[in-house]
Amino acid sequence: MKNACSKKKTLEPLQQKPEATLNPFEEFRSFQFKREEIPLDQIVQTTEVVMNQIRLGYERLLEEEAKELVWMVQYNTIIKAYEVAEKYIKEIDYSAEDIEDFCFALENTQRIPYLIPGPAGIYISALCNYAKEEEIVLKLSELKTEINLVGFRLPKGKRLMVEGDTGDFTGIGLEGGELEVEGNAKNWTGAGMRSGKIRVKKNIGLHTGEWMMGGEIYVEGRVRGLGNIVEGKVYERDKLVYPGKVRYPNHYY
Repeated sequence: MKNACSKKKTLEPLQQKPEATLNPFEEFRSFQFKREEIPLDQIVQTTEVVMNQIRLGYERLLEEEAKELVWMVQYNTIIKAYEVAEKYIKEIDYSAEDIEDFCFALENTQRIPYLIPGPAGIYISALCNYAKEEEIVLKLSELKTEINLVGFRLPKGKRLMVEGDTGDFTGIGLEGGELEVEGNAKNWTGAGMRSGKIRVKKNIGLHTGEWMMGGEIYVEGRVRGLGNIVEGKVYERDKLVYPGKVRYPNHYY
């Protein structure tokens, strides 16, 4: 009984005066958090600077070469314009995403004055050829204008995938790279190419492979006409159409 009473007396004070509830986060009140700012503004500003440099290079190309490139009647003119594009592009530190942004801006901004299919294609090709990335995707399906000369001189080790259609002179002078067009390609595709592969998911135009000296062209749709091919292979729907038993320059299918 004595022990029971003793325990009761011991418990009574605890019941009468309960301890106050402690805040388990009280110790963090004086802790100073180091706030790190996300450099979003800096990223946007850097991207804008790069885009301005790319745009300026294109405008300079237009100023120097656009008059001659409007009709693109001479291959030497194309080479000269490409050398001008190279000169400006080598001074820019850009990425494949910047190339994609430039393609979108061609028809969706007032900051780029003219979309001329020839110079635009030469400039885009130079950007792709000198990009750090080995694999590049161009989303051209949103453009109303078909770009000419896409994939010009695409070098070995580069893979260029185009979403949408391309214009004339696609992949001409290809130098070992892999070019894939998910839409249609027009005339003179692969002209003068030396090596590499061109794959067109839909149809292709006239003079395909004109003066082609090597490489392979695969067309999953129809080939409208072959050019004067020197060497190389052309496939239409997995069927080898050049070389064949008989050569048909500008043959219509």
